[in-house]
Amino acid sequence: MTVFDIPINTLAGDPADLARYRGRALLVVNVASRCGLTPQYAGLQALHDEYADRGLVVLGVPCNQFAGQEPGTAAEINDFCQVNYGVTFPLTEKVEVNGPGRHPLYATLVETGDAEGHTGDVRWNFEKFLVAPDGSVAARFAPTVEPGSVDLRAAIEKALPPAA
Repeated sequence: MTVFDIPINTLAGDPADLARYRGRALLVVNVASRCGLTPQYAGLQALHDEYADRGLVVLGVPCNQFAGQEPGTAAEINDFCQVNYGVTFPLTEKVEVNGPGRHPLYATLVETGDAEGHTGDVRWNFEKFLVAPDGSVAARFAPTVEPGSVDLRAAIEKALPPAA
């Protein structure tokens, strides 16, 4: 079983069907609208705009576990993302990324360490997990790593599917 086989719903409540992204690189980011890191939405959208045609999907996963910084309803989250950042990449339902209620997607993702060797619990909003086209977790990046960082962009370039 890979990340692509794990069920999760869209922000609208319909099945997200991650299997449709099999063969593409997937950047999974736990997001929040009232966080000091929230401006990263702009960088995530820029990554989506730049790499979507080459096989990258940015997937925003709202989470309210860090200082209650994503308290909104699905409609409020959607409106916030569209009005403030023009988000067009997919967003999932709000989930828990840590603790006993951790969503199965994050149970798989957190097994991978980042460049500093951190594994386990997500540290804060905007932690990033890069999933390879085969569904394996290729890399993990701390919340403070900006979407436009050299290291993240290099990992994305390496994870993109081969050009057709």
